[in-house]
Amino acid sequence: MKDYTLQILYSGSDGNAALLRAGDTAILIDAGRNAKALTAALRAASVDPTSLSAIFLTHEHRDHTAALDVFLKHYPLPVHTVFACGAQLRACASAALLENLVEHPPCFEVNVGSITLTSFPTSHDSAGSVGYRITVTSDKKTHTVGYVTDLGTVTPTVEKGLLGCEAVVIEANHDTEMLRQGPYPYPLKQRIASRFGHLSNTDCAALCVKLATHGTNRFLLAHLSETNNLPDLALSEVGAALAGFSVTLNAADPIAITEL
Repeated sequence: MKDYTLQILYSGSDGNAALLRAGDTAILIDAGRNAKALTAALRAASVDPTSLSAIFLTHEHRDHTAALDVFLKHYPLPVHTVFACGAQLRACASAALLENLVEHPPCFEVNVGSITLTSFPTSHDSAGSVGYRITVTSDKKTHTVGYVTDLGTVTPTVEKGLLGCEAVVIEANHDTEMLRQGPYPYPLKQRIASRFGHLSNTDCAALCVKLATHGTNRFLLAHLSETNNLPDLALSEVGAALAGFSVTLNAADPIAITEL
């Protein structure tokens, strides 16, 4: 039996949520789409929503938080986020979210059962976007997992947060040429391609090579744009860059469960 499982419940522009389980502890990273979809995805993963211990947010954008207001009315539990994102959420939050919001500085660490989440800032046009370095401690060994989506550029802080992780969930949002030729208005294209937007397949591949050099052997590409990317394109470019390494590589499904 594995010491932990990390499953992407769904990932993309329409909504993002991930489920991490270790022993008797289960937590969510992000809660996009809506409460009905999130609950259905948890049931599909054989998880009772009442068994969750906490939710950790990467940032406040709706594709990562839209399910919270209704979900927390039925299943209240702590929602961890940074102060800047908390301030944005409080402006239009339900009573259920206000009662459960737990706010932190940009760099924080929280222990939940055998799971430790350590945040690190990412470069994105939100009030305060973060990724997570996750440590799972068991009787057998200690595992480290990285989780980072929604970043326009890879900063030294992001590299430090991910280096040495055995497995990583990482954004491969867009193919540069598809974005350039695609239907989005020019200002939106500029925003996506900027250092405060989203990570391209090319930049994702470069980071994956650096991580593989330092021992990462499992990669899951996430937050793929359904307009400006294709799973085959992302997997092909990142896979070609990783050709000299013994790794596993997969891409998260936008609506179905994908395991790291």
